[in-house]
Amino acid sequence: MKIRILFYLIGLFLMGFGVTLTIKADLGAGAWDALNVGLSNKIGLTVGSWVIIIGIILMFLNAFIVNGKPKLLALVTILLIGFSVDFWLLVVLGNIQYELLIHKVFSLIGGIVFISIGVAMYLQTKFPANPIDQLMISLHERFHLNFMLSKTIGEVCALILAFFFQGPIGLGTIIITFLIGPIIQYINIPVSKRYEMLLKR
Repeated sequence: MKIRILFYLIGLFLMGFGVTLTIKADLGAGAWDALNVGLSNKIGLTVGSWVIIIGIILMFLNAFIVNGKPKLLALVTILLIGFSVDFWLLVVLGNIQYELLIHKVFSLIGGIVFISIGVAMYLQTKFPANPIDQLMISLHERFHLNFMLSKTIGEVCALILAFFFQGPIGLGTIIITFLIGPIIQYINIPVSKRYEMLLKR
């Protein structure tokens, strides 16, 4: 159980770090992150607060899609991700601004890698999924769509809302949208093997 909780917490923390790096890169954040930044700039509250608010809305939307009950334990995941994003964005990297394009590119690439590692780690634990990931699963279960198409539908919806709220949409958004899934799938294999090895000790 200790390994499971450790993977869960570290995974969410790394995910928050990755999200922050993609935002700091200022080349375009992922669709959901761009939405959260746009809402923060337009309405107020921190980006992490919007991560939590949007997560709660999606939690009930997912329940509606599958005609089930909201997975209330997902609140823990939502709160931890929101806290992690605000911690990295406001406390650790709050004063950092990249001027050179090369630094922005490295920040974007690093962000994508850390998000992928974080997602791969926390999903191993089978704890309640982030409602954004659960949306993909819900669409898959209800409409029998493959995961890639389900993920794309969710990303496009977030992208439209991010555009409406003038979130940071750019080339990075396109790169994240199309690369994050395959990279998570690639990283998931060694992470899964490592997780299974640690559980057997």
